[in-house]
Amino acid sequence: IMSDGEQEPGSCYVGVDVGTGSVRAALVDQRGMMLAFAEHPITKWEPQFNYHEQSSEDIWAACCVVTKNLRETCWEKAGHFFDLPDFLSWKATGVTARSLCSLVCKWTYSAEKGWDDSFWKMIGLEDFVADNYSKIGNQVLPPGASLGSGLTPEAAKELGLPVGIAVAASLIDAHAGGLGVIGADVTGHGLICEGQPMTSRLAVICGTSSCHMGISRGPIFVPGVWGPYFSAMIPGFWLNEGGQSVTGKLIDHVVQGHVAFPELQAKAAARCQSVYAYLNSHLDLIKKDQPVGFLTVDLHVWPDFHGNRSPLADLTLKGMVTGLTLSQDLDDLAILYLATVQALAFGTRFIIEAMEAAGHSINTLFLCGGLSKNPLFVQMHVDITGMPAVLSQEVESVLVGAAILGACASGDFPSVQEAMTRMSKVGKVVFPRHEDKKYYDKKYQVFRKLVEHQKEYSAIMNED
Repeated sequence: IMSDGEQEPGSCYVGVDVGTGSVRAALVDQRGMMLAFAEHPITKWEPQFNYHEQSSEDIWAACCVVTKNLRETCWEKAGHFFDLPDFLSWKATGVTARSLCSLVCKWTYSAEKGWDDSFWKMIGLEDFVADNYSKIGNQVLPPGASLGSGLTPEAAKELGLPVGIAVAASLIDAHAGGLGVIGADVTGHGLICEGQPMTSRLAVICGTSSCHMGISRGPIFVPGVWGPYFSAMIPGFWLNEGGQSVTGKLIDHVVQGHVAFPELQAKAAARCQSVYAYLNSHLDLIKKDQPVGFLTVDLHVWPDFHGNRSPLADLTLKGMVTGLTLSQDLDDLAILYLATVQALAFGTRFIIEAMEAAGHSINTLFLCGGLSKNPLFVQMHVDITGMPAVLSQEVESVLVGAAILGACASGDFPSVQEAMTRMSKVGKVVFPRHEDKKYYDKKYQVFRKLVEHQKEYSAIMNED
């Protein structure tokens, strides 16, 4: 439900009124506006003169009827239910076909078996099954497939593009980022993945949150990692998708919430730098003779301030910081920032270890997204995982991935794989400092102990 000017899209609420003669229900939005109304009579009995009886069971049944009628009113009128990528391609082409990516990753669709009727019946949405699933999609296309006759005249006019140009079946944004980097030709860069199958590569799309995309020839089930999804990103490959619920947002939260942040802002502005570029240079100033990463020898962070998505899949987890002092100066802020960045890299290592324990074989990171622009974030991921990182020539890999789909839909490339190889370009390769491995292995032991201890604390507090 879209609300007016000052409010963001909000929830809807059901109000139920049990009166003498009927039960009434309304669907109301956050502005207090009634969106739908339903009413059902209550049965009354008069066993003898001046005696009136009603049934509580009948009243409950009437409550159920009006509530269902409300759903059938913000519900039965709906012609189609779309995930956003499929909605946009429908607006562009008028074609209701769904992307295999959307349906497999978010709508419980099986690339091999299709829809599962029993699931929709189990959750009370059996009406989705009707009319050959017309409301949720009965034509499913692989990403990059050409949709209908391309742009409709109306969409072409609104977009300022020619009528009929090809429009591709879509991808979810993170998956487009993975598509934009993972297939790059790495010849001549001295990488172990050169000449090896793409299954040795892990695409890490790192922004406000992060996604870790690994592919395999056969299905691999990894506890705490979403998937496996067939052909959801690269045709013919199974996809597993790990993730960290908050990454860029966590760094912002830690830095902006520190008492020295105003000082940092002022000094960064005086140098015409971002606060993170300034922090990175400040860390280089205070590191003395040791590598930057060694500044956190006594400061450790568990980064799940917003719960853990992978590989623990535990939304109850909280953030942890150990090693705080009374200092609150700019040095202290810089080192806390460093420890937070390291914690996110340790989280990536944790996810990779879970994927490898289940059967993946990964040796190279392919990074994209906003955080890949931060050299400290990249170097910490490289040093902590012990794997080199490939950065694409074009930083906006999600857009390159989306363009790759368009290139396939236009017929300019015979396959997604060929388009990936031709259109994904290596910009920079960062190698790990293997001499620091022992230090990061120790910090990783502490990292894993932090969550063990947190669970112990929780168990103590929940004892009878």
